[in-house]
Amino acid sequence: MDSRMYANNIAPYLSLFAAISYGVASMAMVFINKAVLMQYAYSMTLLTFQQGVTALLIHFGRVTGYTKAKGINFATAKKLILVSLFYNANVAFALASLKGVNIPMYIAIKRLTPLAVLVAGFFSGKGRPSTQVTLSVIMTAAGVIVAALGDFSFDLAGYSMAFTSVFFQTMYLVLVEKSGAEDGLSSIEIMFYNSFLSLPFLLFLIIATGEFPNSLTILFAKSTLSFSVILILSLVMGIVLNYTMFLCTIVNSALTTTIVGVLKGVGSTTLGFFTLGGVEVHALNVTGLAINTAGGVWYSYAKYQQKKNKPPKVISDVESHGR
Repeated sequence: MDSRMYANNIAPYLSLFAAISYGVASMAMVFINKAVLMQYAYSMTLLTFQQGVTALLIHFGRVTGYTKAKGINFATAKKLILVSLFYNANVAFALASLKGVNIPMYIAIKRLTPLAVLVAGFFSGKGRPSTQVTLSVIMTAAGVIVAALGDFSFDLAGYSMAFTSVFFQTMYLVLVEKSGAEDGLSSIEIMFYNSFLSLPFLLFLIIATGEFPNSLTILFAKSTLSFSVILILSLVMGIVLNYTMFLCTIVNSALTTTIVGVLKGVGSTTLGFFTLGGVEVHALNVTGLAINTAGGVWYSYAKYQQKKNKPPKVISDVESHGR
């Protein structure tokens, strides 16, 4: 069986695996980051650690032969600089917003990303999406607005940072989808480039903002077992989340990745009402979640119908295993 036939046979399963894995990892990461930031307020230093550990592990895996990811190519790195900048801006603003916004409302704001990706894809030349896809995404966004009306606590800085995060997330997802399709990069390779290119920018940022070296002093002072476990989980889940996100975006699409985030947000929002500073349940929240979920299910059905009428694409991650 040649690599193309092999890729076509397992493509549907890989697409499903990528979507489910990303959804689970994304939901877990919200709670883990919130738990860390409740004890350790230096979000940029936390992000720097996550990216540093990711780059080191992938490099180690490449050197020892555990992964087929290629080494640094400066021409490719130049193309992915914007992906790295947008990614880190998204995560930085998202982490900062979690300090002042509770989990349900944070997720509600982030659910606006599918609408933003849909608009960005249209203006970047992907063409007009089908009527069902368009209406389902609009329905998802409408659910967000209804749910947000039930929030009686308001943090202007937190909300502003969350909305800014939506913009940057939209930009890097569109660029990741383009990089995977046009440059034939696997999700691990994109993740490595992203982490590698992020480090100089993040190191400059933690020094310029004054986080360093005080953030390290406080980090070493927090020697409790519970905090250490949460911090390690944050580093590990950061790697898992990035891998599944890039994989889902490459084998599916940027819009599919954001919709998966919307659907996992239903579970995250429900848990967020009762954990880590939960909020009061309101009729508007429940109504908004119902509308939001219906939009996500509708979108999934519409994309399924589209895929039935299209031949499966050859996926670089699969082909790399067939070499």
